[in-house]
Amino acid sequence: MIRINLLAVEREKPAKRTGGLTVGQRLTIACSFILVVTAIGIVWWFWYLQQRGAQLDRDIQAAEQETVRLREVLAQVQKFEAQRAQLQQRVALIEDLRRGQSGSVHMLDQISRALPDRLWLTQMKDEPKDGTTTLEGFTTSMSALSDLVGNLEASGYFKRPVEIVSSNVENQQGTELVRFSVKVMFVVPGAAAPAPAVAPGAPAAAVPPAAPKAAPPR
Repeated sequence: MIRINLLAVEREKPAKRTGGLTVGQRLTIACSFILVVTAIGIVWWFWYLQQRGAQLDRDIQAAEQETVRLREVLAQVQKFEAQRAQLQQRVALIEDLRRGQSGSVHMLDQISRALPDRLWLTQMKDEPKDGTTTLEGFTTSMSALSDLVGNLEASGYFKRPVEIVSSNVENQQGTELVRFSVKVMFVVPGAAAPAPAVAPGAPAAAVPPAAPKAAPPR
């Protein structure tokens, strides 16, 4: 009778080893390594995002502080600009007043220099129609009045001749004084005298007719 041992055939073959580790162990180690690397990457990325977020928060805070500072600077600049505009307006107004008063101030200076001794003025009246000024006052002698007229003409700031409108002898508190009235026209040396204003109803200066235009050649 023949006997066959089937147990020996059904036995599993032993797992192959590579370098002392089985394939399953190597797979387990590889998966574990991948998981560890992934975990480290996730942790690093999370830390990086936290650091980046903190840096962005600091940048935003610094930007907000800089914005507040720039707003204060802008407010100061606007205040300075407003002050500068006001100063420019004041300077322009002063310059306009100075230009408008320079002639009058210079005229008064020249008149005060032309006043001789024993003569004083009581009134000055401007005549806008003809641009003249009437000087009224008193003097103790006619020679002082003559000196006044000569000084005004010699200054070069008054149109010649200086007209003596009137000169009358009056008794003032027991003293005989000469009341006088002089008409002058102030002009700047080297400048043309202002043209007198045309009285209402006076005929205007005749304007020469324009020359007729020549007919264009045909």
